[in-house]
Formats: sequence, structure tokens, C-alpha cells
Amino acid sequence: MIKIAIVDDNSFLIKTIEEKLSFFEDFVIKLTAVNGEDIIEKLEKSHAVDLILMDIEMPKMNGIDATYQIKQKFPQIKIIMLTVFDNDENIFKSIKAGADGYLLKEVNPKDLQQGIIDTLNGGATMTPSIALKTLKLFRNPIDFENTTTQEDIQLTAREIEVLEQLSKGLKYHLIADNLYLSVGTIRKHIENIYSKLQVHNKLEAIQKAKNNKLI
Repeated sequence: MIKIAIVDDNSFLIKTIEEKLSFFEDFVIKLTAVNGEDIIEKLEKSHAVDLILMDIEMPKMNGIDATYQIKQKFPQIKIIMLTVFDNDENIFKSIKAGADGYLLKEVNPKDLQQGIIDTLNGGATMTPSIALKTLKLFRNPIDFENTTTQEDIQLTAREIEVLEQLSKGLKYHLIADNLYLSVGTIRKHIENIYSKLQVHNKLEAIQKAKNNKLI
């Protein structure tokens, strides 16, 4: 049996990953954790895990920092970043931290299974779009350590709440339920966010907000 841990601060997304893995009898979920600190504490008690599916954006300790620490303490454990983000900085920092693979959460069950098997066999699984970005990064390296320019952007408390929910990969109707608002109101907030941040899509909005320490 292949023993897997899932790390994600969103319980709904943990269940989604568990459902994808439930199709395959050779996988068993040994651990789930809600952030980097949580998984490290649990591994200290029992590190009988073959592979970790690691989210990136989490409170207390993000997935990139957790990956680095886990690889220092338990180098035998394979780690696949499983995230909604495919931006260059996260890819670069994940690889630098020691991640063995990088998949988007929209991955289908069969590709997730194959990615896990390939990684355990010494490969480096990546969503095709991630692999392409990685090649471009190696051809044209970016110094992410020194790209910290921040802008004066003012978002309301509600807009920040919406953006934080959006950054978890939640759909509009789930954000509406969580914040007790209508889907139409959520759409209007997101339009305002895009306008203030001067972006055109969700990933750009989330990345710009993070760069400016808004979320």
C-alpha cells in the first residue's frame, strides 16, 4: 500500500482529493493536516508516509516552507505540490525547497494516480503547463528574491475576505455561502477587486495581492 498524507487548510478540498484517490485500492490516506506546522508535528510522531500532497497557501506555515523543513528531516518522503496556483514564483520556490512534483488541483484522478506512481519511482511529475513554465524559468531565470516592489492599493475588508476565499480555489457559490452573500454580490466585489488591482483574471489578482501583502 502507498501511504499518503494530504495537507490543505480547506477541508472541502481535502475531501475532494480523498475522493480522487479512493478509486485506487493501492492508496491509503495515513494523515491529513491543515497547515505546514500541523503536518510537521504529525510526522514527528509518525513519519510512516511515502508521499505528501501539499497545498501552498496556508496559514501559520505555507507549503513551500513546510516542504523545505520536511525534506531536511525526512528526505525519503516524496512531496507533490497540489495547488490552484501556477505562477512562476511558486514553481521556482517549490522546486528550490525540494518538491518532487507540481500538479494543479484540477488534475483528474487517473493523472493524479500516475503522477504519484511516477514520483515514487524517481520521476518528477508536473502538469504540462507547469512543465512549460519550468522550462521557461530555466531559460530566463528571474531573481524572485529581489522583486518586492509594492504598490499603494486600497481594498475594503470585505474585498480582502472575498479575495482570501478566492485564493483557496473556491467557486463563487461557495464563497457566497461562506460569507452569507449572494453570488451576484460576490461577482460585483470581484469586479471591483480586478479594477483596483488592474488585473484581468483570478490568478493575477491573487498574485498581485500577495505581492502587496494584502492577503
